Amino acid sequence: MMLPERPLRLLPRWAAALLLLLTAVACVWSAPAITHRHAQHEADIVKRTKLGERPDMDLYSTIDARVAAGEDYYEVAAELQRERGFPTSPFVTVRTPVLAWTTALWGAQGWRLIAVLLWAANILAWFTVLRERAGRPERYAAAALAGYFGMLTFFEKIALSHEALAGLMLSLALALSFRKAWWAALALAGFAIALRELALPFLLAWGAVALLAGDRKRLAGIVGAIALIAAGLALHAGAVAAVRLPGDLQSEGWHGMLGLSLPFYGIDVTTLLVLLPHWIAGPLIVLALLGWLSLGGRLGAFASLWFAGFIAAAAIFARLENFYWMGLFVPAYGVGLAFVPRAASDLAAALRRPAAPGPRPGSPR
Repeated sequence: MMLPERPLRLLPRWAAALLLLLTAVACVWSAPAITHRHAQHEADIVKRTKLGERPDMDLYSTIDARVAAGEDYYEVAAELQRERGFPTSPFVTVRTPVLAWTTALWGAQGWRLIAVLLWAANILAWFTVLRERAGRPERYAAAALAGYFGMLTFFEKIALSHEALAGLMLSLALALSFRKAWWAALALAGFAIALRELALPFLLAWGAVALLAGDRKRLAGIVGAIALIAAGLALHAGAVAAVRLPGDLQSEGWHGMLGLSLPFYGIDVTTLLVLLPHWIAGPLIVLALLGWLSLGGRLGAFASLWFAGFIAAAAIFARLENFYWMGLFVPAYGVGLAFVPRAASDLAAALRRPAAPGPRPGSPR
């Protein structure tokens, strides 16, 4: 199946008008929604601090230090989560050991260097991959936006953030997903999921687009990668079960039902958008998704499915403190802003298209 280029231009007039209306409403709604979530989160931090809770990154830092000193990851993780009142069930409440093991090998400074290299590679990749389907202004804008949205790379504790490191890898994988180097994209995505299993829907979205496009080679590679990841997660689940004790806490579950304001807030605070007033940052978050919807082709379909699907999932399942999940989008999500002029032009063209003539009286239907 051929996936259409510039799909917004092909919309019927009513659909283009509806999308434009929904975008306008979302832009207006986004600022107060983010402000509300910000206030809620600040109050939650105060509440948790009074209860003596400490940030998750303190936990990861202690785990990394003890694993680097030679202790077993699973025993240390279970012990510390138990001490701090964190659940150990289900198994996904315990992070995979990949970040701790690799930090033991090359240290936090090594991860900081890797993060900077991934950030630079994203800037170069997004400028390069659009050569055949975008003009120079869009390509320069895409590279600049990848750099701007990826500034989390220079966050002091980047080496402790599973989501931010995985996001840098997924963003580069997205750029390379339908290029000749797609195998490198698959390796990056696989490593990102090994760091943070929450990134698994990235491969599912990629596989769905490859299936629709009839791309058997990529589809086979993706299915193979998913099988390997499933085996790895099964081993992880078994290792967590082996160190769990009868009195350990169980997670309250993920059924936050907080709506789109939660993932939008997460995108805001995991990027430099957090420095902008909410009345600017909110509409930019909305418009970035519109930009991706306008790109079309396999890359546009993949990006749109990944971003829109994960936003919907976070809106349904994420709890207030899960805002950091959106670090998985950094920096590629912001690249969508480069295509907003294209989206506006294509929607305008769709609105100008003459309506299809109805049947004449007495003519056969």
